[in-house]
Amino acid sequence: MANRSRLTEDQVSDRLMAVPHWSRAGDSIVRTFESPSFMDGIAFVHRVADIAEARDHHPDIDIRYTRVTLTLSTHDRGGLTALDFDVAEAVDAL
Repeated sequence: MANRSRLTEDQVSDRLMAVPHWSRAGDSIVRTFESPSFMDGIAFVHRVADIAEARDHHPDIDIRYTRVTLTLSTHDRGGLTALDFDVAEAVDAL
């Protein structure tokens, strides 16, 4: 699958410009979202889960009361692929 090919450093830099709220963390991209309440954060996680299932690409999710942190990486490719950025863009559109 083409979108599971590991991106070059230049490609990663280009794709990061399209998701300005995400930051690079080694071979991953990360974003923390703030929710008004714990239950709003859980509802957000459910919407993220729908995106992840539809794309068969699942972020690491850390829930800390009203803060939800998502980390995306294509582990079987050892780094970032287009799929990571596609999921990030879909999450940003929520």
